[in-house]
Amino acid sequence: MKKHATWGLLAIALLFSSLCVGQASEDDKEMRWFSIESLNAGLDTPPEEVNRLTPRDSVRSFLELTKQQDFSAAAHLLNLSELGAAEQREKGPELARQLAAVLRRGEWIDTSDLPARQDAVIEDPAGQNPQAGQPRRNLEIASLRAEGQAYDIRLARYRVGDEDPVWLITPDSLSPVPLLYEKYGPSWLEKHVPQRFKSTFGRLQVWEWVAIPVFLLVTGLVGWLVIRLVGVIARWLPSGSPSIYASQIKVPVALVVMTIVAQFLLNYVVSFSAVATTSFRILLITITAWGVGLIALRFVDVILLNVKRRLVGEIDDNKSRDERHFLTSLYAVRRGIILVAIVAVTIYILSQIELFETLGLTLLASASILTVLLGIAGQAVLGNILSSFQVSLAKPIRIGDLVIFEGRWCYVEGIFYTFIRLRTWDERRLVVPVQYFTSRPFENLSVKSAKMYRVIELALHLNADVECLREKFKEFAEAEKNVIEHHKLCCYVTAQSAAAQTVSFYLMTSEPFAGWEAEMNVREKLLGFIRDNHPEWWPREVVVTSQHDITGGERSANGPNPGAVYPGAGDSS
Repeated sequence: MKKHATWGLLAIALLFSSLCVGQASEDDKEMRWFSIESLNAGLDTPPEEVNRLTPRDSVRSFLELTKQQDFSAAAHLLNLSELGAAEQREKGPELARQLAAVLRRGEWIDTSDLPARQDAVIEDPAGQNPQAGQPRRNLEIASLRAEGQAYDIRLARYRVGDEDPVWLITPDSLSPVPLLYEKYGPSWLEKHVPQRFKSTFGRLQVWEWVAIPVFLLVTGLVGWLVIRLVGVIARWLPSGSPSIYASQIKVPVALVVMTIVAQFLLNYVVSFSAVATTSFRILLITITAWGVGLIALRFVDVILLNVKRRLVGEIDDNKSRDERHFLTSLYAVRRGIILVAIVAVTIYILSQIELFETLGLTLLASASILTVLLGIAGQAVLGNILSSFQVSLAKPIRIGDLVIFEGRWCYVEGIFYTFIRLRTWDERRLVVPVQYFTSRPFENLSVKSAKMYRVIELALHLNADVECLREKFKEFAEAEKNVIEHHKLCCYVTAQSAAAQTVSFYLMTSEPFAGWEAEMNVREKLLGFIRDNHPEWWPREVVVTSQHDITGGERSANGPNPGAVYPGAGDSS
């Protein structure tokens, strides 16, 4: 009895497992293809050149057949199940022709990116895709937009009975083809191009190789005319901010107008193949975004220029520390605006050309390599940018400060992202990379105050009257408008030798360059006073004609040596 029960349980288990295996087999088949009863019954038998076993073969065969104008054969690569048998024979070739035109102009399809396996299994040797190894029966090959809506062109795998499964363009993808054809169909110009010029040469048709240079030439001519027109308008405008702004936006406005004209031509006059259209589309979006960004940036520059002129004035260290600090902050704000504009324009461009879904994934996958390459290639630029932010935050220098950099007296005229512009004393401009400037020692003469001590040194004879010189020095210095703090004027003998003494005159000036001028003026007046009133104070060499010491009243037994020269031994010269 127990033996019979055991055999019964085994029989039930085998039956259950066979049902499960059968169900799994049916589910596996459903995952590999769509089972249909018939396929394109209204068309003839597919010719031999129609290859539909893999997604790559199906798309490549469709493109080759439509390129040869064999639309009847290309119709076998469409799933026309939503049409009756009579409509399939009539509308199938026309749908193939329209779809070929849409794909040629709407989106460039690289057939090498499509799966070459019949089951379109996801291959991922790195093992990063969680769906690796799973077969697919439905693929997207293109996504196009018309009237604000997105339409996908998809391939699906179908099987009729025991026949081999084939890959065809789905009926849902064929429904919007007439609508897409209205947008991506032949342009007005292409309709008038002779058929012999529509043969393919490379990735473009023959007529496109001629039309594209003409298209670029016309667009460039429009830009040149816009630059001239804006230049004329800038000269007509009254001097000041309007004319400055108009002269600075000539090129950005020309770029924006060029993109508008180019887009108009592409929409209504001429249309090119998808590879050219995609390139032009990315280029136009980029130029438009940067053009608008530059126009906005120039507007900010003009506002900052007005604020600087109204609140600060000319750039030098005569201004107070607060004004120079404010001007430096304005330049920091400008750099911040530039950074925000760059980020915003870049995000806009990427969002418009939809690189986040395609190229963006590739960039993220190789982010480590790109980071290393950018770090090496842009090390100098990034270093200068970071150094400029360091200067803006720490403010070791400010706009208008007077610095001595590598022996040059310079005013800080501008602090930009990658360089610092210095104005030398002779009105030349010295452009120094920010990183280079911050890595070299410099002397900031305007950190606390612009005033500066100046020293005049004169070498005079020992019998010069220092007290007389001190009085004259104070008289001359107090007459100079750039000499301040008159109570600090002083005069001392700072050195001497056997023949002369060094008299130093100290004066405080309002700022270094004005102090240099005041120093020169006082020096000239002192020299003029000595020349006109006391020429005997000039230092000189004394020739001794006798060795007799007048103070001692004795004469040398050897007699005089008229050829000897003794500095300071007498006053006969």
